[in-house]
Amino acid sequence: MDLTAPQTKPASLHRDRTDHPAHARGWRAYAAPSRAYALAGKLARLFQLSALLFGVLGLYVGLVLAPTDHQQGEAYRIIFIHVPAAWLSMVIYVVMAGWAIIGWVLNTRLSSMMARALAPTGALYTALALWTGALWGRPTWGAWWVWDARLTSELILLFLYIGFMALQAATDDPRRGDKAGAMLALVGVINVPIIYFSVTWWNTLHQGASISFKAAPTMATPMLLGLLLCTLGLWSHAAATALTRLRRIVLEREAGAQWLQQLPEVRT
Repeated sequence: MDLTAPQTKPASLHRDRTDHPAHARGWRAYAAPSRAYALAGKLARLFQLSALLFGVLGLYVGLVLAPTDHQQGEAYRIIFIHVPAAWLSMVIYVVMAGWAIIGWVLNTRLSSMMARALAPTGALYTALALWTGALWGRPTWGAWWVWDARLTSELILLFLYIGFMALQAATDDPRRGDKAGAMLALVGVINVPIIYFSVTWWNTLHQGASISFKAAPTMATPMLLGLLLCTLGLWSHAAATALTRLRRIVLEREAGAQWLQQLPEVRT
């Protein structure tokens, strides 16, 4: 055999460095859109099942087993949707901003895609928190809406979500849209602690937290259990929705990539 002859590698070995196991180990391997796409599909199905399970259990405990509140009567049961949605609205924004900033600073495509996937879900839960808050406020305060510090700052959060998505959609260049959205997300993060601490910093109509790490819960055990189960259900739904949307964004942004053409669902 002629050892001086040039040795060629099979075409299948010429892949992107981020897709090659020798260059991407552990969790970093999933920074490649091709691997993240597959993982997101598996996780989305898992979160969909957990959302159904925890959601049904939580609503049963909250609406059937939990006792009637001695002050607010049956109206308090809106908390099993309102409180988890309000928590999600803030958490998703922080996570979205984190991914957007990582994508901006490190120029990682998948990070920006994840931020895009989270924004509509965060806006949905912010709107849900405002709507259920209005339903709760009518029998409690006698008004659908008051310019309370927490309500107002939560409304600003909804506008921030809408602005984030609008900035990204305002340009045909996805990368420019990602950078513009990241700048707004970074500025808007300051609103999240304002929402959380508003009942402490100002004299507001909104009641304080019923669950705190510094003190025992002020709720009856069935109420607390129902709230925690509903929280797990809604958070699982948010994760499943964001991951499903991430897969669609990957399909759009990676159109024409070789790995994408090999997927059965794309070929068909």
